[in-house]
Amino acid sequence: MKPRIVAFIPAHNEEKSIRDCLCGLADQTLPKDIELDVIVIADNCTDQTEEIAKQTGEEFKLNLTVLTTKNNKLRKVGALNTAWKYVYGDVLDLYDQKLTPYQQFYKKSVKAILGMDADSRLAPKALLHLWEGLRSSRNIGGVMAKYTMRMPKKKSLIPKDDVNYEELIASGEYGGPIARWWTHQQKQDMASWLLNLQYHGGSTYVLGGQATLFRPEALQDVVDENRLDGPWQNDSDVEDMLLTWQLQKSKWKTLISPKARCFVDSMRSYHTFRQQRNKWKSGTVELLTNSDLEVKTRHKGKLWREQIKTFMELIIRVLFVTLLVTALAIDQFYWSWIWIIPIVLASVLNTILALKTPMHRPIDVILAGLLISPEIYLWVNLITFGQVWLDKLSAHKKDGWANQYNAESGKTSSKLIQGIIMFFLLIVIGVFACLHFRDYLTSNSVQMSVYPYLMTGWVILTFLTIIASLIMLYQIWTLRGRHTA
Repeated sequence: MKPRIVAFIPAHNEEKSIRDCLCGLADQTLPKDIELDVIVIADNCTDQTEEIAKQTGEEFKLNLTVLTTKNNKLRKVGALNTAWKYVYGDVLDLYDQKLTPYQQFYKKSVKAILGMDADSRLAPKALLHLWEGLRSSRNIGGVMAKYTMRMPKKKSLIPKDDVNYEELIASGEYGGPIARWWTHQQKQDMASWLLNLQYHGGSTYVLGGQATLFRPEALQDVVDENRLDGPWQNDSDVEDMLLTWQLQKSKWKTLISPKARCFVDSMRSYHTFRQQRNKWKSGTVELLTNSDLEVKTRHKGKLWREQIKTFMELIIRVLFVTLLVTALAIDQFYWSWIWIIPIVLASVLNTILALKTPMHRPIDVILAGLLISPEIYLWVNLITFGQVWLDKLSAHKKDGWANQYNAESGKTSSKLIQGIIMFFLLIVIGVFACLHFRDYLTSNSVQMSVYPYLMTGWVILTFLTIIASLIMLYQIWTLRGRHTA
């Protein structure tokens, strides 16, 4: 029996994307003398995912098996472990059924396991690059592809009298200017993260579930050392990060491939993006703070520094807005050209990132240089950061998977419009109050009483801005390398 790579693809109602995912696998250049088997796990599906997967497998002559789950309560984790048990057996089987001789031979022939999302597509030769990375050293437990968000096609490309107009829009392949702009922000954010990992040696604290090639022995170590019935656990909203930390705990290296690329779908709206990032960030915070999980990563210090950096960004902006409004209200604002330095550094940094982002557009580079796009995107992430830590301090744990799925399926909606209206309403009220009480606010007594607090605030803000500027200088310095995102 030839050595083989087995792909695990959990798919919950993915009839729109499963064909494209399988087409990407059919396009792969396989390593010499290696075969590829594909296992699609149709997880609690109520659509045509199973049928389309089978049809696509026959069309492209894939060695494809479709497993179906019913009443799976563990979502993606349960689906992935279903595929694992299909190959390696179920340790929880009441009848203690043994693998047949054929299954034993098959199990030994599996040299790598590809964990993949049903809405992802590997670029040609990506699997070959992942294989080369995994086999380059005995202690490598997993290698992740570099992710790039797929840019929606322009809606204007579809004639309005096209009989398939509504069907094409519903397919998700097309988007308006806002959806395309929002997708690029996510692409640039991902590019920044990937470049940072590569600059620091390629080691990663999360082997993303979109496309990662695992060494079976490494996954088996996680199963044995943690007494699990499968490598993936439901103890965290970020099951891929938890698995990565467990691999590192077992002394396996977890790396990012410098060549393999995987195209993934972006979150097209503010609401779906918020729910996805809320799940990711809350899962990260839970892993950092929950000692019961008994896992750690060599990147733990880096993750805590990222949390502190985000908190500092939030404080800088809140403090700046507060001081600026107060200073203008009491007529005590004085501009200093030294404040142009962090603005210039931010502009240079974001322009470089935009240029290094794969398949960027000129408008994206311009908006990045003007700091319009990065600032809006940062504020959204700061709001999510604040919500995550507030939820962490609350007594009620939210289901991140359910919230994200409900948002993507349109069962919930955001309050973005209400928030924008409330924001502008507060500005109008604030301006009216400042004008109406201007004589009082600019009086000598008010200015003298507020001045010490105002100066203290500006001093604190200056020190924080200096730190932030040094961090940006360091980031610009790291981007001088030839690494690509």
